[in-house]
Amino acid sequence: MAVPIIIDCDPGHDDVLAIWLAAGNPDIDLRAITTVAGNGSLEHTTLNARVATTVAAIAGVPIAAGAAGPLTRKLRTAPHIHGDNALGGVELPEPTTPLDPRTAIELIVDTLNSSTETVTLVPTGPLTNIGQLIQEHPEVLPKVERIVWMGGSTTRGNMTAYAEFNAWVDPEAIDIVVKSGIPFTMVGLNITHQALITQDVIERIAAIGNQTSAFGVQLLRFFNSTYEAAEGMSDGPLHDPITVALLADPNVVESIESHIDVEVNGTYTAGATCIDIHDMLGQPNNVTVPIRLNVDRYWDLIVDAIAHLR
Repeated sequence: MAVPIIIDCDPGHDDVLAIWLAAGNPDIDLRAITTVAGNGSLEHTTLNARVATTVAAIAGVPIAAGAAGPLTRKLRTAPHIHGDNALGGVELPEPTTPLDPRTAIELIVDTLNSSTETVTLVPTGPLTNIGQLIQEHPEVLPKVERIVWMGGSTTRGNMTAYAEFNAWVDPEAIDIVVKSGIPFTMVGLNITHQALITQDVIERIAAIGNQTSAFGVQLLRFFNSTYEAAEGMSDGPLHDPITVALLADPNVVESIESHIDVEVNGTYTAGATCIDIHDMLGQPNNVTVPIRLNVDRYWDLIVDAIAHLR
C-alpha cells in the first residue's frame, strides 16, 4: 500500500526533485504540497512548487502557501545556493498548476481530516508550518503517522559551525516539533552529503529524455555550480529527496534511534540539532536518525520516478 504523505517545502532545487520522486514513485501517495519561506521568499517558493508540478504534469495535488517567515525570527534565505528566486539556473515556465485558496495549515488540516488512514508529513524546509500546525490544531495530530524532516545534522553545519540551514532559519519550530511527541525522523547533513550529484548521475537523468529530466538536468548543473562556489564541492549533495526515498524504500537508509535537543538560544550555536548518539545524557529516544545511505538505490529511485513523469 502506498504511503500517504504531505510535502511541506521551500523549493529550492532539491525540493523539486523530492516532489518529483513523490509523484513518480508508486509506493508514495502524494496528497498535498504546502510551501514555506526558506530557500527563498514565500512568493518564490510557492511559484516554484507550482512550476515543479507543471513541468512534470503532476495533476490533482493541491498546493497551498504557508508561513512567510519563521515563528519569531527574521527570515534569512539562501540565494548563494539557490539563486535570487530560489530556483536559479533555468528559465521558469508560467505554471498551469493553480494555487489552492486555503492556507497551508488549512490544507494540511483538511487533508488529515479527510484521510481514512494516518498521513506522514514530509517537511523539506524550515519547520515553521509544522510548528504552527502543532500549536494551533492539536485535535488533528493523531492523524499524523510521523514527521520526516530534511534538516539538522549530527556533525557539521552549513550556515554556522553547528547549524544546518533549515534548522538555522527557525530553531523554535524544531523545538515545538521535537516536544510534540509525534514520531520524528531527522534527515541531516550527515547523510545527505552521501547523495552527491556526480556527472554519472546527471548523464543518467539526461538519458531519460523527457521534459522533466531536461528541466532537472538544468537544475542539478546549477546546484553543483553554486556548491562549488560556496563550499568547494564540485558534486553537490541532493538533500531533500532522501525524506521521500526512505518512505518509498526503508532499506535505502540505515538509521539509529537517539535523543535530540535543539539549541534556540546559543550565540554561536542557535539552530544546532544536538543528537546524543552515545547516550551521554541517558534521556529517552525521541528521534530516528538515518546515518548511512544506499547511494545506488537512492539514485535508482529518482531516475525511475522521473521516467514515469512527463
